[in-house]
Amino acid sequence: MRYISAILALAALGACNDKGAPQPHSGTGASAPSAALVSPNTATLAAPGPDSFTARFTTSRGLFDVKVHRDWAPLGADRFYHLVDAGFYDGVRFYRVIAGFVAQFGSHGDPAVEQVWHDLRIADDPVRHRNERGTVTFATAGPDTRTTQLFINVADNSRLDKIGFAPMGEVVNGMSVVDSFYNGYGEGAPGGQGPDQGRLAREGNAYLTAQFPKLDYIVSARVFEEW
Repeated sequence: MRYISAILALAALGACNDKGAPQPHSGTGASAPSAALVSPNTATLAAPGPDSFTARFTTSRGLFDVKVHRDWAPLGADRFYHLVDAGFYDGVRFYRVIAGFVAQFGSHGDPAVEQVWHDLRIADDPVRHRNERGTVTFATAGPDTRTTQLFINVADNSRLDKIGFAPMGEVVNGMSVVDSFYNGYGEGAPGGQGPDQGRLAREGNAYLTAQFPKLDYIVSARVFEEW
C-alpha cells in the first residue's frame, strides 16, 4: 500500500534491536495476538472516544507522550484511541524515518493482524490544525483510506494541510526521543533503500528484523489519562 507515497512519498514504520533492549514482537507467531486485534468489534470501533486523552509510548529509545484532541479530528482520534486500547502498536516499528520530515509507523508486525485491519478504513476529517512539528497525523493512500498508520511531523510540514492530512494529536513530552529514532535507511522502496511496504504487509516484523535491524520500535503504547 502506498501510504502518502502518492502525494509526498509519505509512508513508513520503524524499530531498533539495541543489545539489552526489550525486544518487540517478531510477528512470526511467537506471541498470539489478542482477540481485539484479530477479530475487532466494529461497534466498538464506531464508538466515540474521550474528548481528549494522552497515550504514553514506551520505545527502544525512551518515552514520549501523545495528547489527542478530538475536536481537531474526531474520526482519527476515535480510531487511534481504540487502536491504543487494543494494544495494536506494541512491537510496531518506526519503519520510515526521514530527517527533517516525518517518523512513520503503524503497520502491524503480524501479517495476519495487518490483513484484518487493512480494510477497516475511516473517512477523512477536515483539516483543523496545522501539520506543525510534533503533531501526529494519520497516513493515507487517498480519500477515505485511513486505517492504522500514522506519522509524527519532525518539522513544520504545513504544506500537507492543503492536501488533506488532518492532525489529531501532538507530542507533549519526549520529542527528543522521536528526534533520536534511527533514520539511516531513508526513504522506502522503490524510491529509496528503506523497507518495502508491500513486503512489510506480507511478512511483518520478520522482514524488518532480518533486513532493517536498526529500526526503532514501540515496546508498548497505552492510554494513561483521558478527559
